[in-house]
Amino acid sequence: MASLIVFQAALIAGAPLGQFAWGGQDRVLPIRKRLGSATSIGLYLIFGVLVVQRAGLADIIPWPGFVIVATWVLAGYFLLGIVLNAASRSQPERWTMAPLCAVLAGLTVLVALG
Repeated sequence: MASLIVFQAALIAGAPLGQFAWGGQDRVLPIRKRLGSATSIGLYLIFGVLVVQRAGLADIIPWPGFVIVATWVLAGYFLLGIVLNAASRSQPERWTMAPLCAVLAGLTVLVALG
């Protein structure tokens, strides 16, 4: 999650890495997509908290049942991400983000299993 946060922050800062995100249509993201990247950073922080807590490394969220269910939902989200990124028109996005989502999905399933 930390590396995805750094990647999204680079996109917000204007790094010419847009071919790896948001459909790959823009080399440098326009403002609207930069706002999407900012939202992604917030989501990745939440995802990280869920996974860290489910792995037993922290106790931040006071509802263990919620954490269990949310971790499975997160695994499903990453599985869906494989399909969506594999369908991207951008070859760089297909070849980097789809495998990344596969790794994240697998690792999240392992953590969700407890």
